[in-house]
Amino acid sequence: MRRLAVLAALPLLFATACGGGGGEVTASTGASPAGVKVSGAFGKKPQVTFPSGKPPVTSSSQTISAGTGAAVKDGDSVVANLTAYSWDGKTNAASGSTYDDGAPQLIKVDAKLPGVVHKAFQDSKPGGRFLAVVAKDSLTPDQAEQAKSQGADTSIASVYVVDVMGVPTVKAAQGTAADPAVKGVTLENPGGDQAPKLTTKTDVKAPKDLVSKTVITGTGPVVKSGQTLLVHYTGKIWGSGTEFDSSWARGEPAMFPIGVGKVIKGWDQSLVGVPVGSRVLVSIPPALGYGKAGSGDKIKGTDTLVFVVDLLGAY
Repeated sequence: MRRLAVLAALPLLFATACGGGGGEVTASTGASPAGVKVSGAFGKKPQVTFPSGKPPVTSSSQTISAGTGAAVKDGDSVVANLTAYSWDGKTNAASGSTYDDGAPQLIKVDAKLPGVVHKAFQDSKPGGRFLAVVAKDSLTPDQAEQAKSQGADTSIASVYVVDVMGVPTVKAAQGTAADPAVKGVTLENPGGDQAPKLTTKTDVKAPKDLVSKTVITGTGPVVKSGQTLLVHYTGKIWGSGTEFDSSWARGEPAMFPIGVGKVIKGWDQSLVGVPVGSRVLVSIPPALGYGKAGSGDKIKGTDTLVFVVDLLGAY
């Protein structure tokens, strides 16, 4: 993963599917759809075996393991690991896996997903695994016509094995915020699910070393190195007050591995060991940020970065 891109959501593997709408949805908790076999433990990359012959023309799904707790609802955002294949009846090649990428995805369960996948999510629970085969019957007439005009092979089915890791319910850190006591930086805590207001426009010199202040202490488990974090955050530049990134502004939290060199060093060094549910203010000097090269048009090699981060989950 690239250091800046890791703060953005990974591209959904589902974007390679036939698309939502159209076709009947067949769900099964017995025999595997169309003879596909799935093996391996939940939380690990699955092994998938395909039957010989052509791929099916009808979409279907199967619950591999049921999971526990409350069922996923329409409209939920779900943390999930996905493994995808293109079932062409020849190579049946893998399309990608979040287990290879190193982090699960946050997926909105709604009608934009292929119909059979949409339903399979709603039949699932955290800790459960399902298999979905998305065949050409999932194409609407308009999608079928467009695919035909582009020369796409609509006989190829998309196959997904999905591990439902959890359904986040907290949208922001909850509690009374302590004064971060970092001269030159102010942080206003509006409470509820609203984004905190971070102000970094100041004449005060930036700290030379990494500064990390927990302003709301969460009650969840302590974050461990190698876990994938679900966070909301805002990043600004010390002195100018320029905002260069914000998951709150995008309206969706971000996910990334922590403590394993997949993000800037300042994040790895400041977020491991913090309880889930916390809000943290972090000031990161250039050497622990993007270095002398900076990043993009907004971050120079001499800039100190300031983040306010809400830790919503660790997986």
